[in-house]
Amino acid sequence: MNLGFSYVGLMFLIMLIIPNLIWTKNKPKDYDRYVVSENKLLLVLERIGEVSVSCLSLIFLDFNLTPWSKWSWWLVLAFVLMIFYEMFWLRYFRSKKTLQDFYSSFFGIPVAGATLPVLAFFLLAVYGKNHLLACAVTILGIGHVCIHLENKRKLGFREND
Repeated sequence: MNLGFSYVGLMFLIMLIIPNLIWTKNKPKDYDRYVVSENKLLLVLERIGEVSVSCLSLIFLDFNLTPWSKWSWWLVLAFVLMIFYEMFWLRYFRSKKTLQDFYSSFFGIPVAGATLPVLAFFLLAVYGKNHLLACAVTILGIGHVCIHLENKRKLGFREND
């Protein structure tokens, strides 16, 4: 693991943050009513994961582009998942912006708004051979994805919704 600035990590974070900033003005109706009852342990894991992933994805050179190798495929897959994440948000912003739209699947991936970036950052960790980011993403995934799955369950949406 080589310390230094990662422009690839910054690009991934920008792809993550911009739709979330737009979302703050386009939340689903009644969203705030459900977030108050979220599992506190999962919230702590989510926050720890968010801060850790954000910091770690920026401070290692290992995530930047390197000459093509078999490891490059991991970066390609991570980037594809981030493109899917952007497509998920485009679909959401064009929808009626309901809770069902927010917790929906995309290309068969459940609660895609939570799952896609977690998978993408995990693949970025694999590409960079960085176990610290992999651990941080795992913590984030446990918190973030489980919160979304629990909220979807509480709302009574089917898995394919």
